[in-house]
Amino acid sequence: MDWVDDFYSRTGHWWGRAESGIGERDRGRVEQAHRLRGAEPGRVLELGCGYGNTAAAFAEAGHRVVGVELTDRADRAAVHTDRLGAEALRVIRGDFYTVELDGRFDVVAYWNGFGIGTDAEQRRLLRRIGDEWLAPDGVALVDVFNPLVWASWDGEEDHLTPNPERGYEHELMQRLSFDPVSSTAVDTWWDAAEPERKITQRLRCYGPADLRLLLEGTGLALDAVIAGGEPVDLGGDHAGHAAMLRERHEYLAVLRHEPLSG
Repeated sequence: MDWVDDFYSRTGHWWGRAESGIGERDRGRVEQAHRLRGAEPGRVLELGCGYGNTAAAFAEAGHRVVGVELTDRADRAAVHTDRLGAEALRVIRGDFYTVELDGRFDVVAYWNGFGIGTDAEQRRLLRRIGDEWLAPDGVALVDVFNPLVWASWDGEEDHLTPNPERGYEHELMQRLSFDPVSSTAVDTWWDAAEPERKITQRLRCYGPADLRLLLEGTGLALDAVIAGGEPVDLGGDHAGHAAMLRERHEYLAVLRHEPLSG
């Protein structure tokens, strides 16, 4: 995963001014967590917390929050930690495969990032969530990339024009492809002013059935799937399900500890 630091640091510089404030998406994530776990204050761990804006939204709602971020996107979190105080929000710059954290958390969240790396690395992270971080009655909320929608985007290119008033200052290009053998989205970006400096992220995608297989042996179980804010009946017949087939490039996986047998 040598590309991770460079990719997210560079894109963080492109988008940081526009996207580091607390917005509707951040507050929506807090509301979703409250629906699934309850709104009483608790401990929240956010993996890959980026600029710290969603973590800050949880802190504003009364939770004690720890965020972990590998890249220099974490530098922008200072505006939130300084305002809210270290007791409410702490951001650690580090690798969540190796970081050491104290205690367990009522909510462990990983928004818009699961799938970076190999299956073995995802399983290793899931084991850390289950064995070390998630409280016995806690909930893990993980955005998972949906292979069907990413596959439908294979070959597409996009051109993003600057919008300085909103904080987007760069003219950017994006090219998407999809590896159907490894079920991996290949997402390449470059600044139009520097076309020779392309950067690429590779995102392993999992359908719900594949995610269940990945979870085996991790101590966690798939409790629910939410696509576009709507729960998906995991026991139902979903032939023709428009959201999962064509509309939602990621879904929220709700994970809990596996019930004790016997």
